[in-house]
Amino acid sequence: MALRINIPPATRICLISLLTLSFLYNIARWRQLDITPGSATVSPPIPYLTLVPSQFIFYPWTLLTATFVEQNIFTVLLNLATLFYGGKYLERAWGSREFTKFIVTIALVPNVVIVPLFLIWAAIRGGSSSRYALFSDRECTTSCTFPADSPLSSVTQICGGISIQASFLVAFKQLVPEHTVTIFKGLFKMRVKHFPAVFLLLNTLSGLILGTYVAATLAWFGLITSWTYLRLFKRQPDLTGTSTDGSGIKGDASETFAFKCLFPDVMQPPVGVVSDMIYSVLVSLKVCTPFSAEEIASGNQQALARGEAGLPSLLSNRGGRSMAKREEAERRRAVALKALDQRLQAAVAARVQPSSSSPNPTQTATPSVPGQTMLGETSYIPDHA
Repeated sequence: MALRINIPPATRICLISLLTLSFLYNIARWRQLDITPGSATVSPPIPYLTLVPSQFIFYPWTLLTATFVEQNIFTVLLNLATLFYGGKYLERAWGSREFTKFIVTIALVPNVVIVPLFLIWAAIRGGSSSRYALFSDRECTTSCTFPADSPLSSVTQICGGISIQASFLVAFKQLVPEHTVTIFKGLFKMRVKHFPAVFLLLNTLSGLILGTYVAATLAWFGLITSWTYLRLFKRQPDLTGTSTDGSGIKGDASETFAFKCLFPDVMQPPVGVVSDMIYSVLVSLKVCTPFSAEEIASGNQQALARGEAGLPSLLSNRGGRSMAKREEAERRRAVALKALDQRLQAAVAARVQPSSSSPNPTQTATPSVPGQTMLGETSYIPDHA
């Protein structure tokens, strides 16, 4: 029997895009590589596949496709694993449509924001030999230098799935914050809610020490973009029955998903002060609408319901999902039996009441209703209790 791997459609498209675009990029880079003695050992950028700030106007599609271009086999494998495991999980939790909108937003917005930032920095620095020097590519900053008159000194390329990695960690923080990831046979344990802060810390230190400023910038923009989208715009299924329009709840107003909650407890007070100031400015400018008390209460109930619904784990989602379905079926069965008991008891009371006014004492006996003794009182006790 042939091995069959079940991959949702949107995740499958992302995986194919990553493999195809990365392969085409490395082929094009190999063909343009100048191996003459004394020349630079790094090939020039590929502006029609990667995002080059000074040339993106001629290749606007790179604002989206550059996210799926990786420069070496290690980053290709890393992002394949990210999209395979994280993409499958999120697409099954959200649905293909919502997952596609999330990926497009995360792939597009950070690149759109980073282009004018690069151009402004180039205008401030000035000079062909130092343009984009702060935001040099990871490979160039660690292994090569260019003469002042070299065309490579005035351009750089932006590519890679750093923003997608950051956004997936934020999404996991929303869905399964208390899930603990254990690797190396228990030597390393960490809760999912701590991953975004660790990811930002590592990329920020790498940018300052190793000069990987592109990765550090994309990590920050990816985290802020994903949190903003999930917090304010994304539709999520209603787990509490409080939605009235049938299309779910827009955004996530829960207190546990505030921006400061993406960081450790010791950093939350100062981060909360800064984020509250920015939020107040945006509200005063009518860029966003503040959450009402009802929306915050509903968001807290949603967060609690996600924890009680038995969301599947990242690597063993089959068992968790089957447990959640079984518990839900037991809840529904218990509610149905209780409703049936109430209806039978109401029918019995309706028959007893007229007969109680009769002078004949033999008519005051409670009639027997088939099934009443069998049903009795019902209660729901989960299997894991």
